[in-house]
Amino acid sequence: MVLACIKYCYPIRQRWLGVTSFGVPEKLGCTNLPLSARQKDLCKKKPYLIPSIREGARLGIQECRNQFKHERWNCSISPTVYTASSSLSLSFITSSLASAHTMFGYELSSGTKETAFISAVTAAGLVHSVTRSCSAGNMTECSCDTSLQNGGSASEGWHWGGCSDDLHYGMWFSRKFLDAPYKNASGKDSDVVNLMHLHNNEAGRQAVSKLMTVDCRCHGVSGSCAVKTCWKSMSSFDKIGSYLKDKYENSIQISDRLKRKVRRKEKNDRKIPIWKEDLVYTNKSPNYCVEDSKLGITGTHGRECNRTSDGPDSCNLLCCGRGYNTHVVRHVERCECKFVWCCYVRCRRCESMTDVHTCK
Repeated sequence: MVLACIKYCYPIRQRWLGVTSFGVPEKLGCTNLPLSARQKDLCKKKPYLIPSIREGARLGIQECRNQFKHERWNCSISPTVYTASSSLSLSFITSSLASAHTMFGYELSSGTKETAFISAVTAAGLVHSVTRSCSAGNMTECSCDTSLQNGGSASEGWHWGGCSDDLHYGMWFSRKFLDAPYKNASGKDSDVVNLMHLHNNEAGRQAVSKLMTVDCRCHGVSGSCAVKTCWKSMSSFDKIGSYLKDKYENSIQISDRLKRKVRRKEKNDRKIPIWKEDLVYTNKSPNYCVEDSKLGITGTHGRECNRTSDGPDSCNLLCCGRGYNTHVVRHVERCECKFVWCCYVRCRRCESMTDVHTCK
């Protein structure tokens, strides 16, 4: 029963990521967006949040690709969704519907560590984008965190001020929007797959909260910094992505038998608590070495590798022991440019040869 749900439930419940495929979603209305019934209802009540939902999905997808770009699983996206560039293609942004299942394929329905990371990073992306919108004054329901105002330490020469990022609304909306599809009509989770997704969603949100920083600005004569005004800010999303990548590396396999909460798969380790910041998964990952069109695994054939590296991007690891091909690539560019009076720039034409290694 659990395996059947793993195969068929995920594509439906992750469709919200498809909102990134709409160029101007606020003009299309909530009905046409790839959302669950509960998500559409919330969308209709708060249509002004659609740009933040779209931005949150974009943030999560792009950071996933950034964190895994040198590994066997490189957060691969359907070729129709992404171009060869590292950024979202124009066709993806402006095309009609592109569901999350179309984008991620196997990883979205596998219950693996990769599924866990996708859930966490996109949940974090939604918190980040909504909170940014609040701090920018784009919404009437939220703004800066005013609870900190007038606080601080006069004896130490600093006080709270400025516009602190207020996570409360972003965290609330992320839970309301992302967690609803994983709960049954009674409002409770119904199986271990849903428990896993709910846990990983929250882990992503906790990452944003845990990495909040304190920024300060000095005041005083000639920059003496006699007094400082400080405020709380969210970390950059690439820092949040790196934190979640570390959690991915240390993720915990859980039992596929439903209990009141997630439990470690190994019985001997069940007394060790699973913290809400941890990522959890049910199924082990494949090696992603060989293409499997049925599962949507692209394999590593043709991937560029680093012959001198000892990391995951090394030709030995990335090519899975199959070896690699070496191509010589010629680069031609303008160089040693000088301004000539008056009025043009004179450059030399420089050529260089580079060895490029690709997996067999």
